Amino acid sequence: MKKKIKYRFFGVSDSKGVTVEMVVNVALAQFSDKEVEVTLRREVNTLEQIDEVIQEAIECKGMIIHSFVKHELADYIWYEGRLHNIEVVNLLGPLLNRVSNFLHSSPAERPGLFTMLNRDYFRRIETTEFALRHDDGARTEELMHAEIVLLGVSRTFKTPLSVYMAYKGWLVANIPIVLDMPLPDIVYKLPPERIFCLVTNATTLSRLRNVRNEYLKGLVPKYASYDNVKQELRYANFLYSTQPQWEKIKVTAKPIEEIANNIIRVYRKKKQEIGKEV
Repeated sequence: MKKKIKYRFFGVSDSKGVTVEMVVNVALAQFSDKEVEVTLRREVNTLEQIDEVIQEAIECKGMIIHSFVKHELADYIWYEGRLHNIEVVNLLGPLLNRVSNFLHSSPAERPGLFTMLNRDYFRRIETTEFALRHDDGARTEELMHAEIVLLGVSRTFKTPLSVYMAYKGWLVANIPIVLDMPLPDIVYKLPPERIFCLVTNATTLSRLRNVRNEYLKGLVPKYASYDNVKQELRYANFLYSTQPQWEKIKVTAKPIEEIANNIIRVYRKKKQEIGKEV
């Protein structure tokens, strides 16, 4: 007889844990054929307590489901989970789908077992629609609603970064830097901590554009030429230099996830610094 795999779940809360216990049990009711163990950690209010839970989850390759109200605790447990390759789910996130992935099994989909409205799900829809509506300089008159605005020449990953961060719940817009064309006036009126300038080097960018040129069967040779790329980057750097408070982010040879996490980290740090000044 094939031995059943035992799955460990950690329900973590900064209060009495009633909600997290109830929802975890409701979700797991969809997977009655699996052997699971749920450990509750109530009144977790410090980073040290979170570290203890993370360590337990590492040792048994478990999954953490939490209902933290404080952003500091939610952000910290998410970050530590990523760092140690531990699945961490916020109850406001798509719980049922993530449990399904973790258990390698489809939910029974019996009515009434999981009816909680998923605020994170709808937030992602909103932010993804926003990113697509404000891609490549579209609808600049609405930029005041963006939390993060990306500036960069073509092929500096503006669109994939926007979509990736939108999936993370951020309202992101991006604007292309085009040689000798000024930026929209509204960009200079935005709080500077929202603006991120994507920078790279001419050699790498020319190589990327040549791949695009080959895909288009040589229709855009000037676009990919090294000299043209140098001119565009020189112009972009000139625009960036006029606003020293805009943050410059290097994108050369970096994955989208790393660039996005760097932008979010810098943004949060700047917002915290602004909060201290007020």
